[in-house]
Amino acid sequence: MTKNQTPRDAFDLLMAGNQRFVAGTPEYPNQDAARRTEIAPSQQPFAVLFGCSDSRLAAEIIFDRGLGDLFVVRTAGHVAGTEVLGSIEFGVSVLKAPLVVVLGHDSCGAVAAACSALEDGQTPGGFVRDVVERVTPSVLAGRETAEEILAEHIEHTVDLLLERSRVLAEAVAAGRLGMVGLSYRLADGSAQVVATRGLDAAVPTAS
Repeated sequence: MTKNQTPRDAFDLLMAGNQRFVAGTPEYPNQDAARRTEIAPSQQPFAVLFGCSDSRLAAEIIFDRGLGDLFVVRTAGHVAGTEVLGSIEFGVSVLKAPLVVVLGHDSCGAVAAACSALEDGQTPGGFVRDVVERVTPSVLAGRETAEEILAEHIEHTVDLLLERSRVLAEAVAAGRLGMVGLSYRLADGSAQVVATRGLDAAVPTAS
């Protein structure tokens, strides 16, 4: 990765890796001993990836990347608290990553739990309840299908990060940072763009 890498460069690099993963032709870049030695003194990831903790959503695998490429933050349902915001800001302001990705996926347990809670009025106990409550606004946004609700939740998360973090908002406004929301399909392994901010990537009107 280069210090002058643009948000678009980072996005293209990320999506090229996903295309290799979908096609079954991964290159497994930056996963050898030489890379391990190279980045031991410092890191310069080209993207911050904030995704769901789901065990099927391993970022370096589905985007065919390796050591030092992605600064990864994960929570159930990609719900964002202060620790998440601080971690993402660190990746952007200190590590200088030009891209922030919010990665959601179909068959998300947190989204399903929020839908169920609204339907039957019962919410999980413990701190799982907090996760479900943070997903609920996306479910209440008026979308109907599971795919629409997921896209809404991903876009809501992108906008929430920008609303709550001046660091991220200023970086996007200055053209130093792009943000993208991706919806991952578990069956075929593809990541589809559902939202962009500060990035000239097309959002398809239908999938």
